[in-house]
Amino acid sequence: MKSNRLQQLLIPVLAVLLGMAAGSIVMLVSGYNPIAGFYALVYGAFGDTYYIGETIRQTTPYILTGLAVAFAFRTGLFNIGVEGQLIVGWLAAVWVGVSFDLPKIIHLPLAILAAALAGALWGLIPGVLKAYLKVHEVIITIMMNYIALHVTNAIIRSVLSDEGFKSKPVKESASLHSDFFDAITYHSTMHYGIFIAVAAAFVMWFLLERTTKGFELRAVGFNQHASQYAGMNVRANIILAMVISGAFAGVAGAMEGLGTFGNISTKAGFTGLGFDGIAVALIGGNNAFGILLSALLFGALKVGALEMPSSAGVPTELVDIIIALIIFFVASSYMIRWLLSRWQKGAE
Repeated sequence: MKSNRLQQLLIPVLAVLLGMAAGSIVMLVSGYNPIAGFYALVYGAFGDTYYIGETIRQTTPYILTGLAVAFAFRTGLFNIGVEGQLIVGWLAAVWVGVSFDLPKIIHLPLAILAAALAGALWGLIPGVLKAYLKVHEVIITIMMNYIALHVTNAIIRSVLSDEGFKSKPVKESASLHSDFFDAITYHSTMHYGIFIAVAAAFVMWFLLERTTKGFELRAVGFNQHASQYAGMNVRANIILAMVISGAFAGVAGAMEGLGTFGNISTKAGFTGLGFDGIAVALIGGNNAFGILLSALLFGALKVGALEMPSSAGVPTELVDIIIALIIFFVASSYMIRWLLSRWQKGAE
């Protein structure tokens, strides 16, 4: 039992180290200095308080999109629609943030709740189709991403702006902006959303690991037939799992709309946050607290990469290669397990 847990911890760590090592080889082959490249990467993520603030800000939506994907994984579903659920959550949060004049203690929670409900609604549709018509959730959620992108663009142009491409800024009473973080991080975009993201990780852990409903959701994901034989409502649990997953993604959108940008603008393509959430969940082992660490890793890689061209002359695309290699090694966990077992046998 202990060796299995140790392997579960070691596999993501080894995947990251192998990804970094392979990335170093790619840098060398491409004619770049890997030591200078990684130094610039680390400095760009944690070199001073401004960079630290930006890294934490980038980590915030990654935590929530990672939780959204992981929640679906843990309940036997594959939610590729996190990107679309994030976008509709972003739209709902900004709409509430722009449209009402309320005290902050009411306005901000209401905007976040609107985002969660919008994401949940976007997750409800594939959940119902999966539960009642056996339509594969991957196909539906991919299509829902495109619907979300183009519908939100149309609403932004026709409702939230005067035929423009950007909404008005959300009112101060609905903003996650922090004067305190702004001061201590030299005007970074870090905001209070990080506390919401960490709280969401605790909620996911508590729900799945410490409640009867969480046990039901995991049981249905593990074996639907056995769960139904045990008297569980399989259809209701499938729908609920997609709704909760969508709610996490919707809140991730609120972090962007109420915190990072303070508005919403039309998009030519996807943000990428939802798709990156798949990688965050995989590296975090679909564990709520593992996702906190993997989201921090992704946030650091994304923000630190911006320093690499100017400090080391290394193109930012190399960071995407490193991330892809890390995901490859995580996906190749069987190979890492085999190597670990061989090493343990050799040690004996």
